[in-house]
Amino acid sequence: MDNDFIDFKYIRSICIISCYFLLLYLLTAKKGIFSDKRDFWCVLESIEKLAPEAGEITASVRELPHIKTALGKARAWLRLAVMQKRLSDYFKMLIEKKDQVLSEFYESGAMMIEDEGMVIAGLLVGLNVIDCNMCIKEEDLDQPMGVIDFSLYLKESRLNDDVDSPEVESATVTNLQQKMESCTATNALMKEDLAIAKNQILQLQEENELMQTEKKFLSDGHKQQLEAAKQDIDIERETYQTSRAGLDQMCADAKKKMEEETKLRLDVEKELELQIGMKQEMEMALRILEKDIHEKQDTMISLRKQLDEIKGINLEMYQKLQVNLVNSHH
Repeated sequence: MDNDFIDFKYIRSICIISCYFLLLYLLTAKKGIFSDKRDFWCVLESIEKLAPEAGEITASVRELPHIKTALGKARAWLRLAVMQKRLSDYFKMLIEKKDQVLSEFYESGAMMIEDEGMVIAGLLVGLNVIDCNMCIKEEDLDQPMGVIDFSLYLKESRLNDDVDSPEVESATVTNLQQKMESCTATNALMKEDLAIAKNQILQLQEENELMQTEKKFLSDGHKQQLEAAKQDIDIERETYQTSRAGLDQMCADAKKKMEEETKLRLDVEKELELQIGMKQEMEMALRILEKDIHEKQDTMISLRKQLDEIKGINLEMYQKLQVNLVNSHH
């Protein structure tokens, strides 16, 4: 397992370095003050316009505090894409849109804008079978890349190291036979598992068809219920609108009647105020009339007294006159 892990690690490193030099090949240099500068970080940034999910990788790389250079950002981006298992997809998107995206970054003859680019994108699909977990925060990606030891992949040197004696060769053959028997047994088990999986797939397909039928039945029933409910709602809406129109008419009539009654009440209140004023005036006139009657009664009483006094005086004078007449005859 250690050797397999080492092989996967070296395969991963080779692929990342190959992608690095592939992206760097015939890349248009940026003119600087002192020298020309070539980096493909701007090329990787343009991928987020084609694939929104690539924006997460780009944002994560921008937020790494220990990476300062465009080289480090590009190397970190490639490692995150490998861990995401989307590096081949991103390369394929770039190459499919090469006329729109890559033409401004690469010179004529670059592999990224030639037919070989699509082949390389297809080869990168093999990386998806490897589960990569790389620590980016603790690695200094701003520094130039080191040299990868390819000696592990030189078959002749590995065979020369292993085949030193007949005993070692015999042990190797025995080990290979044991591995072959183990592989045969594993293959038989896998065939059985495959047959079981096929049966399960058939059962799942039958269940899926049954569920699709039930879904269609339920969907049709649901649609019928929705149509019936919609018809009921339409009828209720029409009834409500009719009732509301009648209520609006009744409300308008009641409002008109209330206005008429209010106007009538105001007229009655005015008439009442007028009657109250007239009553008050009549009461005032009666008081004045009573006072005048009392004054006239007092005057009549005084006049009667004066008349009685005058009658008394006249009677007294008449008597005196008679006495005087009698005395004059004698």
